[in-house]
Amino acid sequence: MSFNKIIIVGNLGRDPELKYTPQGQQVCEFSVATNEKRKDNNGEMKDETTWFRVSFWGKLAEVASKYLAKGRQVYIEGRLRAREWTDKEGKTHTSLEVFGSELKLLGSRGEDSMASAAVSNATTTNRSTPKSSAPVNDYDDNVTEDDIPF
Repeated sequence: MSFNKIIIVGNLGRDPELKYTPQGQQVCEFSVATNEKRKDNNGEMKDETTWFRVSFWGKLAEVASKYLAKGRQVYIEGRLRAREWTDKEGKTHTSLEVFGSELKLLGSRGEDSMASAAVSNATTTNRSTPKSSAPVNDYDDNVTEDDIPF
């Protein structure tokens, strides 16, 4: 058995882009940055930014494209995949890709009340009925309480 789950709280680096597969499935893609402050070898504080490519599918893709914008702070849960690619100069790069299963808008309550309700509704309608009280995700509807490692 294995388990792959990531939680990210960060800011959108660009506006979301909503696309459709040839079969008509919605997919929304955007980037999210997380920031950490760390001391370097000289004891100076440095900002360290990590970038993630994020995609949502189905109803969550529609909600993300409607309510998210560059700079917006979000909470995202999903699966993480590292993808290697080679640029034109032959240099190998790694990108961190997150296939989102849950989305929460962060910010002031007043501006987000309607958006949060839409996200919550899309999250629950995008999932099948759980077989137990354990959380169900968008990428594997056969998860039971026995499958969760903690």
